[in-house]
Amino acid sequence: MAKERKKIIKTRLGEREITEEGIIYFSRGLIGFDDKRDFALIQISETSPFLLLQSLEDHTLGLVVADPYSFMDDYEVRLSDAEKRILRVESVGQIAVLVTVTIPPGRPDETTLNLGGPIVVNTEAKRGMQVPQVDSKYPSHFRPANEESS
Repeated sequence: MAKERKKIIKTRLGEREITEEGIIYFSRGLIGFDDKRDFALIQISETSPFLLLQSLEDHTLGLVVADPYSFMDDYEVRLSDAEKRILRVESVGQIAVLVTVTIPPGRPDETTLNLGGPIVVNTEAKRGMQVPQVDSKYPSHFRPANEESS
């Protein structure tokens, strides 16, 4: 078995170690960051449902993301045939869906998920793409139910 090559990168959270096999390539970049193509997905902490999608080209660019299914069951992302080809998707089992998270400073109870612009990753091919859902019933600022208040 080949040994994974590791490297240290700078992130918004300080230095983190990643493996080269963990790098995800975005052929179109992300919306607003079209020129950034290589990202690493970094766990923020053992207990956090949030991850950091960290640019390897710009250490100041790290987006907080989450698995939307941790917050809701009935979320559906549509991919065109062209998007499936770019992502090299052969089966639904290769796909991971992430959404960007906005946490207002000092107001974590007002956290929102962007359900209108999910990020789809082929976990086997290490290819990613942001896939706006044009006719989506999902808002770009969805507030998940606060579990503690229910």
